[in-house]
Amino acid sequence: MATVRTARTDWTGDLASGQGTIAFESSHLPSTDVTWASRSQEANGRTSPEELIAAAHSSCFSMALSADLAKNGTPPESIETRADVTFDAAAGAVSGIRLTVRAVVPGLSEADFVSAAEGARTNCPVSKALAGTDITLDARLG
Repeated sequence: MATVRTARTDWTGDLASGQGTIAFESSHLPSTDVTWASRSQEANGRTSPEELIAAAHSSCFSMALSADLAKNGTPPESIETRADVTFDAAAGAVSGIRLTVRAVVPGLSEADFVSAAEGARTNCPVSKALAGTDITLDARLG
């Protein structure tokens, strides 16, 4: 069964001087502001599409890795994933994503953990949605 999640952005003005508000309609999280400056320069308390991609990717990857490790009989005690999304303003494109994951997984070797993390990098739904984007991985236990 497919699940639909919805967010809405209300934007006013042109790209350079305009601003928007993102409403998270499915989760009812607090609305947040977005501007071109927050996307291409400093955040200043506002978000960007790339930060939202980073949030989606880090959480999706963590869930996929957790599920894979549990299926393998080595459930994790903890997983911490950071996603750094690079936006090339001149090209108008996301130029890469770096996933950094540290986990505590009793009974699992470093090599087996890295292998599981590579599988999650390839197979999590957000990674699949971002096919064509260079996604790198730094995975270590500890």
